[in-house]
Amino acid sequence: MPTAALSHEAAVQEVYRLTPQIREYDEFMYLGVRWLPYTMFFHHPNYRSEVINTDAFGFRLSRYRDTQVSVAQLPADAPVNILVGGSTTLGTGASTDDWTVASRLSAHSDAPWINFGGRGYNAVQEVVMFLMHQHRFQAIQNVVVFSGMNTLTLEGLPDELATEHGRYYYSYEYDHYMGKYNDDLKRRTNTYASDLDKRGGWLSRFKHYLDGQVSQENPADKIIDDSATDNAQRLERAAWVVSNALKQWQQLLAPFNARLTFVLQPMAYWTRDFLTEDEEAIFHAIDSCPNNFWRLFSQILRPENHAPFASAIERECRRLGIDFFDMNLMYRHSPLLSQTVFVDRVHFNDAGYDEAARLIHHHLITQ
Repeated sequence: MPTAALSHEAAVQEVYRLTPQIREYDEFMYLGVRWLPYTMFFHHPNYRSEVINTDAFGFRLSRYRDTQVSVAQLPADAPVNILVGGSTTLGTGASTDDWTVASRLSAHSDAPWINFGGRGYNAVQEVVMFLMHQHRFQAIQNVVVFSGMNTLTLEGLPDELATEHGRYYYSYEYDHYMGKYNDDLKRRTNTYASDLDKRGGWLSRFKHYLDGQVSQENPADKIIDDSATDNAQRLERAAWVVSNALKQWQQLLAPFNARLTFVLQPMAYWTRDFLTEDEEAIFHAIDSCPNNFWRLFSQILRPENHAPFASAIERECRRLGIDFFDMNLMYRHSPLLSQTVFVDRVHFNDAGYDEAARLIHHHLITQ
């Protein structure tokens, strides 16, 4: 097990050495945020690289036979199947578009599977994104929601970042920068409420100027973790958000008469009680240069968190008549269990994604 301390720069280079494709995903992510109404953000459209490519709407392309399909490039001669989720559905860690779960499901089933993954999306954003694009679909056979971990992770955000609509990726950034807009609003001169700020006169404006001069911290460097989060409440909240989203999926898919299935995506520490030597090295490097998303995992890594979260969602799925599968349990019976399949806590390499697709396909056709 690697124990040598790594500087941030050395850790980043080690991640890229061990999983070179991750550099491309980082490049893709750090193009800057593409802000959208309703879902808040999404991938950049028409992105091209050897690793990841997106369509005109920002959805990742998936392979079906000898062509590529996506939300913007639906096949004209067959009903589609849709794989929904966050970055695991997107396929972070796959070496090319051909090795995502959607692409491998197409290969295993010989049917078109659309990659409907949104990096950083929680369960609510997954539903809203479909609401924005449902008019594009004519015939849908299966919708598999391969999700859960983003919602659980983001529910670990501090209480001050919570809203009545839940907790979400970029919540701190949104609050910070929209707060600046409110400050600018108060300093407007030609507006109905302009007198409000004038009551403070030059003193309030001078204080605003000083505040801006004193605070030189880059908001993007703000460290956020889940140390103050009540973990039991977090598990309960996240399970409710996922379950409620599944109820909404059921309603949205009713006109399509599509089969809805939920598959709880795996987390390395919930799937098995060991890491391979390569995974140990990768995880050590990642933990040496954590971002805020990984910092939100500190309380949920323990295996005992698995059952309360999964069971709560499963109970609601049974009540709603939705098929429920837990990839953490499915993988325990996989011949790949002892092999290196994770590139981080929730993302796979090519072999891992192919096995996830095989397991989903097997359970879909045997139910």
